[in-house]
Amino acid sequence: MKKKVAFICIHNSCRSQIAEALGKYFLSDKYDFYSAGTQTKPYINQDAVRLMKLLYGIDVQKKQYSKAIDKIPMPDIAISMGCDVGCPFIGKDFDDNWNLPDPTGKTDDYFIEIIKCIEKKIKSLS
Repeated sequence: MKKKVAFICIHNSCRSQIAEALGKYFLSDKYDFYSAGTQTKPYINQDAVRLMKLLYGIDVQKKQYSKAIDKIPMPDIAISMGCDVGCPFIGKDFDDNWNLPDPTGKTDDYFIEIIKCIEKKIKSLS
């Protein structure tokens, strides 16, 4: 049985969605990946959607949606994306905090830098 990895953010609309998608893309044979937040947004960050399609051919918007932490299974590994205002308690302690700044509203280059950082951290889980 594969371990469940959850990426937790406040809104579950950008960094955690990117991490879920990249986890599934690179390591779905080893883990089941989820993302969630304490709040939800009506849609995933459109820059994240556009850049994930451009960089990896992944349509995040087609396969994922913003969800609250009570809508995913209890993870074996919980990773905070770096909630600047304090991370939520999800029923277990966080195994890691990636402390990533939110790229929302920033340049594409900055956004891509965060995406590539997430990719590197995902690959280090293997």
